[in-house]
Amino acid sequence: MFTTVLAQRDKTQLGELPLDFFAATLSLKKELNAVILAHYYQEPDIQDIADFIGDSLQLAKAAEKTNADVIVFAGVHFMAETAKILNPNKLVLLPDLNAGCTLADSCPAEAFATFKAAHPDHLVVSYINCSADIKAMSDIICTSSNAVKIVQQIPKEQPIIFAPDRNLGRYVMEQTGRDLVLWQGSCIVHETFSEKKIVQLKIAHPEAEAIAHPECESSVLRHASFIGSTAALLKYCQQSNAKKFIVATEPGIIHQMQKLAPDKHFIPAPPMNNCNCNECPFMRLNTLEKLYWAMKNRSPEITMSENIRLAALRPIQRMLEMSV
Repeated sequence: MFTTVLAQRDKTQLGELPLDFFAATLSLKKELNAVILAHYYQEPDIQDIADFIGDSLQLAKAAEKTNADVIVFAGVHFMAETAKILNPNKLVLLPDLNAGCTLADSCPAEAFATFKAAHPDHLVVSYINCSADIKAMSDIICTSSNAVKIVQQIPKEQPIIFAPDRNLGRYVMEQTGRDLVLWQGSCIVHETFSEKKIVQLKIAHPEAEAIAHPECESSVLRHASFIGSTAALLKYCQQSNAKKFIVATEPGIIHQMQKLAPDKHFIPAPPMNNCNCNECPFMRLNTLEKLYWAMKNRSPEITMSENIRLAALRPIQRMLEMSV
């Protein structure tokens, strides 16, 4: 059960969009002293109107530093929760209350509490892709950008629980040589990539470099020339001499890749089935229209109990301190 409390007007009460939609959105943003934060996996139109685009670590830092009175978070619920944890006195809006996360959902608070109790001497390092309840039970939060760096800073004799993503946890184990106790959660998008189809793409495009997010399964990662967070993948494709890339992460990032490296070609890694399963269905629930109405109606708003917020704040602050 999530600690997020959301409120949203019935869609039939929303009314008509203004004729100059973009101007009205910008006007509302100015009126509210709002900032629009968007993840790389959002649709291109949202990325283009956002004040800041980033991965989970970059967005957490942006949320911590903002002077805005209202944070409009174009992402999924755990990201908006993180912004609220860092900004208890600001209004935090999520354009669509159904924008959840299968990885966060795979780690229910009650079950994790039991799991943690079975390992009482373990430090809990949790991937930021989890609910506020799980953050509140954690010692340190990490992102795919800093997970390896954070685990490397923990004394080797200290046993660690890593939650909720087993694939990122397995990658961290390989990079650090640490033996982590893994919660068996996963992301439906990053587990859907087909190793067979990626190999076929590499054969068809021998000049292409395969790059992958560490949430992918190890069978996919073994074929990657570079593994990193969305921000790291974006930086790598700009710096690499390669002109073609097979991209094994949510394809929303390709919009920024094409903008920053227009002379290069990006091929989204295909899923196992003939579907759009490599697109996160929850990220794509947010639209420009919903973003506009979220600001217009000051809803859906994210709130949580102060006890949970304070407990979740401590491990996030430790992450930010250890990521300097």
